[in-house]
Amino acid sequence: MNRIWNSIVGKLWVTILLLVSFVLFIFTVFMLEFLENYHSKQAETSLRQSAVAIADIVNKFGEESPSDIIEMMLDEHTNALIVDQSGKVEVALQEGNNQQEIQESILSNKVFQNIYETTEPILKEMILPSPSEMDQMESYVVLGFPLKSEDELHGAVFIFQSPAAMHETSQQTTMFVLIAAAIAFVLTTIFAFFLSSRITAPLRQMREYAFELAKGRFDSEAPDSVSSDEIGQLAVAFKQMGRQLKHHLEVINQEKEQLSSILTSMSDAVITFNRDRTILVSNPPAEKLLQKWFINKGSQSAKPIPPEIYHMLDHVLDFEDHIEEELEMDGSYYSISISPLYSGESIRGAVAVIRDKTDEHRLEKLKSDFIANVSHELRTPVAMLQGYSEAILDGVVESDEEKNEMIRIIYDESQRMGRLVKDLLDLARMESGHMTLHKEEMPFNFVIDRMTQKFMQVAKEKHVHLSFQTELADDIWVSLDEDRIEQVLTNLIDNAIRHTPEGQSVTVFVTNELSYVKVSVQDTGIGIPQEDLPYVFERFYKADKARTRKKGGTGLGLAITKNIVEAHKGNIKVESEVGKGTAFTFYLPM
Repeated sequence: MNRIWNSIVGKLWVTILLLVSFVLFIFTVFMLEFLENYHSKQAETSLRQSAVAIADIVNKFGEESPSDIIEMMLDEHTNALIVDQSGKVEVALQEGNNQQEIQESILSNKVFQNIYETTEPILKEMILPSPSEMDQMESYVVLGFPLKSEDELHGAVFIFQSPAAMHETSQQTTMFVLIAAAIAFVLTTIFAFFLSSRITAPLRQMREYAFELAKGRFDSEAPDSVSSDEIGQLAVAFKQMGRQLKHHLEVINQEKEQLSSILTSMSDAVITFNRDRTILVSNPPAEKLLQKWFINKGSQSAKPIPPEIYHMLDHVLDFEDHIEEELEMDGSYYSISISPLYSGESIRGAVAVIRDKTDEHRLEKLKSDFIANVSHELRTPVAMLQGYSEAILDGVVESDEEKNEMIRIIYDESQRMGRLVKDLLDLARMESGHMTLHKEEMPFNFVIDRMTQKFMQVAKEKHVHLSFQTELADDIWVSLDEDRIEQVLTNLIDNAIRHTPEGQSVTVFVTNELSYVKVSVQDTGIGIPQEDLPYVFERFYKADKARTRKKGGTGLGLAITKNIVEAHKGNIKVESEVGKGTAFTFYLPM
C-alpha cells in the first residue's frame, strides 16, 4: 500500500480523484441551489394556478363545490383549506396526521389574517407540524388566495405544499452525483493504471537502472523506450549517462592503479596529510618508516611522526609554501620535501616525500674510512721499502750482513703489502656477491680437527695450549667449502693465539644447536672492550692498532670471515670480556 501512495501512479490517481471530487462537489452545490430555486418558483406557480382554479370552482358552485374535483386537481404532496370570511373551515382537503394543528397554525398566522382585506394572494414559507411524523416540524410553502364574488370577498383558499417533492428532487440529484462520482472513480482508476503502463512503467525501469548505476553495476541493461517523447529522451539520456559513468570510472580506476603502482614501486617514503595533520595515504616504504619511528618512540608520544616533520608540515600548511630540508633524527639522516595540496583555491593537505639517506651517509663514511685506513696501512710499508731501498742504492750499507737484513725487511714488507692487497680483493669479491663456493659433503669433526692440528706447532712456539673438543657425533656430515672454512678457522685461531698470553689456552669447541653445527673458538687472552664489540667485523678494525700491526694483521680477516660464514647461510657472533678472554662462534646449517 505504501508503494502505491509513494508512486507516481498513486499520486496521479489521488490528484485526479481529488480534482473530480472537487468539481462534482461544486457542481452539486450549485445544482442543488439551482434546483431549490427552480422548484420554489415552480411550486409557487403551481400553487397560484391551483388556487385560481379552486377559486373559480368555488365561485361557480358556491358552498356545494365538488370536493372530489378539487382533490383531483391537487397532487399527493399538496393540501388545501377553504374557509369562509369568518375563518371557519368549510372544506379541508388534507392527508396525514396533525391536521388540526396545521390548520390552526395557518389560520392563526398574522400574515394570513389580512387575507380577507386584500384582493392579492399571499405567499409565505411556514414551519408546520409534519403530517407523517409526530413531534416533528417541517418547512411548507403556503399560499393564501382570497375568494370574491362580484368584487365582494366571502372567504379564502389556503393551499400548502410539503417539502417532500423538493426533497425527492434533491435526493435524485444527489443520487445522480454519487453515480457520477462512482463512474468517475472507476474511470480515474482505469486511466491511472493506463498511465502506469504507458508512463510509469518506463520510469520504474529507469529507476531500477539508476539504482544499479548507484551500486556500481555499469554492465546492467539500460531500459529501452520506443517512444520519442520526454520519457524516451530520458531513457536515451540514462543510457548515455551510464556509458559515460562507466568510462570515467574505468579511467579513474586506471589512474588510481597507476598511482598506486608508482607509489608502491617508489623507494622513497610518500605520506599524504590532511588539513588536520592526519595521515591519509602512505606507501610501503612510508609504512616501514612509520613503524621504525613508533618503535623508537615507544608509548611516549601518540603522534606517528617526529616533531621536526610536524614543524615543517605546519609551515607548509600555514604559509602555503614548499619546503625541503635534510634532518638528522635518532642517528638517522633524512632528506624531506613537503609540498601543499590544493582543492581549488584552498589548501586541503600536503604530501611529504622522505628519503632515508642513512645508508648513503654510512657508505660515505665507510668510503672515507676505507681510504684513510688503506692509506694508513700502506704508508708504513711503502715508507720502509723506500727508505731501505734508498739506503742500499746510496751505498749507506757497508757490510753484506746489513745489506741482507735490509733486503729481508724489504721482502717482508712487500709480502705484507701483498697480503693486504689480496685480502682487499677477496673482500671486494665477497661483498659484491662474486664469491663462488665449491661445497662438498664432509665429516665435520674430521675437517675441524684437521684444521686445528695445523696450528699446534705455532701454539707451542707461543707457549699457548691449543685443544679441540667436540660433542658432535662423528657421523655428522655437512655441506661446505673446505678451503673457505679453513680460511675462517685460520683467521679465528691465528687471532686467538696472537692475542693470548703465554701459559694461557685456546679451545676449538664443536657442538650442534637445533639444525646448525656450532663452532666456537675460545681463548683466555686479553679480551675486547665492550664498546668495540659492535665493530669487530668491520674492515680494518684493530682494538690495538700498534700491537696488531706489529703482529702482522691487516684488519680485514674478521670482515672476510663474516662474509664466508654468511655465504654458507650461517652467522657469526663474538662474546668477550676484558682480561678474561674472547669467544668467536659461527653456525653452519647441517
